[in-house]
Amino acid sequence: MGRGRAKAKQTKVARDLKYRTHETDFGALARELHGEDNTSTDQVESDDYDDDWVDYAEPRRSD
Repeated sequence: MGRGRAKAKQTKVARDLKYRTHETDFGALARELHGEDNTSTDQVESDDYDDDWVDYAEPRRSD
């Protein structure tokens, strides 16, 4: 019981994904999948973000 709304929501989302037209940038997708990076600022920003959370990371095991 109580699954009616959840199933209706899933059906609505599935229909949207099936019938809605999407503008896909295949060039950007290919660059992302092949790992090509034309900008170096993304790497710098991600390093700063990682440093903020290094205190919360689990210690690495040396087996």
